[in-house]
Amino acid sequence: MGPETAPLRAVFDTNIVVSALVFGGVVARLRGAWASGKLTPVICQETVLELLEVMSYPKLKLSAPSRDALLQDYLPFGEIVVLPVPLPALPVACRDVDDDLFLHLALAAGADALVTGDQDLLALRDNAPMRILTFRDLQLRGS
Repeated sequence: MGPETAPLRAVFDTNIVVSALVFGGVVARLRGAWASGKLTPVICQETVLELLEVMSYPKLKLSAPSRDALLQDYLPFGEIVVLPVPLPALPVACRDVDDDLFLHLALAAGADALVTGDQDLLALRDNAPMRILTFRDLQLRGS
């Protein structure tokens, strides 16, 4: 990527972020990509609150200091967007209304992509007004 290339501005669903921060594996490459400026996570108050809720699940066994440290590897790299009130109607209907948040954020921000592993969102790929990608679609190498 040349110096004139702007970073990809992407909305990441909560499961992708948790995978990158907590579980590691290849999805952890996202941490290096946003830390190095190759990607810019697009976030809003509502997605951050959902992330905090998920990271507090007992099954993750994360202490408050551990959660705070992990969030410091994500939130400072995010571009904060305020969702409009009221939210406009979505041009596509998601099977899971809880996923509408990510569609609204991607639209409001004019994000380059919505990155997800959620089948309800991926089912919209052909009809959505934004690119919906999987982590693998990003083709991050050595980030």
